[in-house]
Amino acid sequence: MRHGKKFNHLSRTAPHRKAMLSNMSSSLIEHKRISTTVAKAKALRKYVEPLITKAKTDTTHSRRVVFSYLQNKESITELFGDVANKVANRPGGYTRIIRTGNRLGDNAEMCIIELVDYNENLLTDATPTKKKRSRRGGKKKSEATPAVDGVVEEAEVVEAADDTTEEAVVEESAEETVEEVVAEDTEEVIEEPVAEVEEVVAEAEEVVEEPTAEVEEVVAEVEEVVEEPAAEVEETPEASAEGDDSEAASEDSGEEEKKDGE
Repeated sequence: MRHGKKFNHLSRTAPHRKAMLSNMSSSLIEHKRISTTVAKAKALRKYVEPLITKAKTDTTHSRRVVFSYLQNKESITELFGDVANKVANRPGGYTRIIRTGNRLGDNAEMCIIELVDYNENLLTDATPTKKKRSRRGGKKKSEATPAVDGVVEEAEVVEAADDTTEEAVVEESAEETVEEVVAEDTEEVIEEPVAEVEEVVAEAEEVVEEPTAEVEEVVAEVEEVVEEPAAEVEETPEASAEGDDSEAASEDSGEEEKKDGE
């Protein structure tokens, strides 16, 4: 039974568990970062952090105590040398656990346990940044002399004037650039339609010239056809006039014969 036993047995016997944690501690000290399950990482953190605290006092007794746990000369040398110098100003919390998801085989929750002082990326991100001072909000009145107050006010006025001049220069330059861009764009936009209109006009002129030639040919043919019937018409009135004269003569002769018979 495990009444009152709050630590995790990790499904191992006591000798097996101690050997495993000793090997994992040596690997963590030598490589500064190892990947394991979350349960083992939590057990390892309780096992290795007291040893790192013991390494801050570099004495023979401390080395023998730590060696009784690790049983590894290389890791002892590294721990009392480089690691002890790195964590000298840190009051505990030497390790960090970063979860990396679940393992594919048995879906165990995996993580990376590392020494905090050896992760340069997180150390640079954790550096405090300087806060920018803003001019908004009320300012505390200082117990300064009137002359100093006047100098401060003049300096503030000069700074405000400089800011306004810089803003005006920036606005003027921005307006000039915008006008240049607009002028270039409008010229390009105008030139393109003009060229297209000229091409369309040229095509229209060609189309108009071709039908005019055809129309002239048709008109000439029509004129020829009209002239032929006009000539025939001119000939027919003379013949009709001769016929009328013959008919009149025959009628006169007929009337004379009638008179003679009477």
